[in-house]
Order: sequence, then C-alpha cells, then structure tokens
Amino acid sequence: SEPLAWPPVSAQAASLLEEAADLLVLHRDFAAAVERCEAGCDSLGAGPGPGPESSAEVKCSLCVVGIQALAEMNRWREVLSWVLQYYRVPEHLPPKVLELCILLYSKVREPQVMLEVGSSWLRDQTNKSLPEYGSLLELYLLHVLLPLGRFEGAEELVRGCDAFDSEQQLAFLGTICESRCQWTQGEEMHLAAEEQQDAATESVLGALSQKLLTMLTLLRRALRSMSSHFYLLPYKKMLLATFLLYLVVVRLDPASPTSLPFIYKLVQLFRQAWAAVFSPIHRPPIRD
Repeated sequence: SEPLAWPPVSAQAASLLEEAADLLVLHRDFAAAVERCEAGCDSLGAGPGPGPESSAEVKCSLCVVGIQALAEMNRWREVLSWVLQYYRVPEHLPPKVLELCILLYSKVREPQVMLEVGSSWLRDQTNKSLPEYGSLLELYLLHVLLPLGRFEGAEELVRGCDAFDSEQQLAFLGTICESRCQWTQGEEMHLAAEEQQDAATESVLGALSQKLLTMLTLLRRALRSMSSHFYLLPYKKMLLATFLLYLVVVRLDPASPTSLPFIYKLVQLFRQAWAAVFSPIHRPPIRD
C-alpha cells in the first residue's frame, strides 16, 4: 500500500510526535519530550478548528505524550492548564485526553480539579454523541463525584444519561447508594474519634487544673503561715535598728568617738531583734 500523504503542517507535527515519543520512552528525557509536544501543538494551532481528522489525531497524541512526560517530572499540577492552552475550553478536549486527566488527578488525590472540567464536557451535546461518552461518564462518577461526596449530582447525571439502559442505571445507582453509606459511616467514625480526642484533652486539662489548684492552695497556706509569723516580729525595733544603721553608715563616721554610743545602741537592738526572730513563738517578747 502507498504511504499516507500527510499535509505539510501535519507532517511536521507527526515528526515532532515521533521524536517526543522516542524521548519519552527510550531516552527518558521528559523535558525535551514536552518541548517537542509543545512545538507540534503550536504548529497545529489552538482549538479543534476545521482541518483533517489526521491533524486532530496527531494533536491528541502529542497531548497524551506531553501529559505523561509532565507526570514523570512530577509537574502534574500543570497538566490541565497545559492541555487547555491548546484546546481553549474543556468541551473540546478529546476523550482520551480527558480520560488521562481524570485518572491522573484521581491518582494524586486531587479529583476536585476535574470537577468543573468533567461536568462541562459531559453536558456538551456534541460529546454526548461520542461512543466514549458512557465510559467517560462512568470514569467521572467513580473517580471524581463519588470521592468528593457529590452523590446527588451523580444520581442526576446517571438518570439523565441516554447512554445507559435501565439495567446499567440501576447498577450505577446501587453503587452510588453504597458509596453514600460508606461515606456516612466514615463521617460518623471521624466524629466519634474527634469526640474521644476532645474528651481526652478535657480530662488532661482537668487533671492539670486540679494539680494547679492544689499547688495554689498549698502556696496560700504557706504564705498565710509566714504572714502570721511575721506579725509577731518587733517591727518597731527592726525599723529603729535599720534607721540607726542608716545614720551610722551614711550620716556618721564609725571611726569617730562620738559615734560609739550609737553603734553600741545599734548592736543591742540587733541582738534583741535576732533573739525575737529566732526564738520560739511562745517566748515572751524582749522588753526595753
């Protein structure tokens, strides 16, 4: 058979696709593979647009290789925006590209990224006539809606899908109901675990509060005992001794003979105060 005659632009894109596939699979040069895919998609232009079917297939294949290369480089967050720059709107995404995006974001546990994109694609009337519509709807249900707990939206989507017969609809509705029950049980278990954690925290705080209260009570008793003991001290004599000490040190010259009577009186007062402080409480106070 004669080789397929590609249009000039499609031939360039097909050559870039072949290079990108070799870089991805054989050389494991993911960055270079993404560059070839971008060059090929740029040569084909953005959006589906009019053109031969072969160009659309080449463009879809370029995006598939680019998605795999970005995922290998752990740049999966860029995948959706990277693809949409070549298809402009989610409704124009090829089924294979949409499938890869759903599986990728489900694998990295970020299904909410595909929530609006998948919904827009599935609501499009043109896409509903595609043979892949039923399988993509099933994929969207299992990997996006149900993991996010969107059960009402899932039921509405299944009931309004003409691609499913009554038997398939019942099977999917049963799957949705089972997933709802599991979701409810998981939430109940989560709430019970949170309540147990809160109760444990409250008990620990209660024990700490009780210990703190006991320590404060003992401290108050000790302070009260000390204060009652200090009430028995001869404050007047202590104040007088302090005042005389101030006079001796600051105002008087200890080496002067005139200061000796004051120093003698000060020594007597300190002896009396010392005996009063360190004698038993029942000992009668020292009289002047």
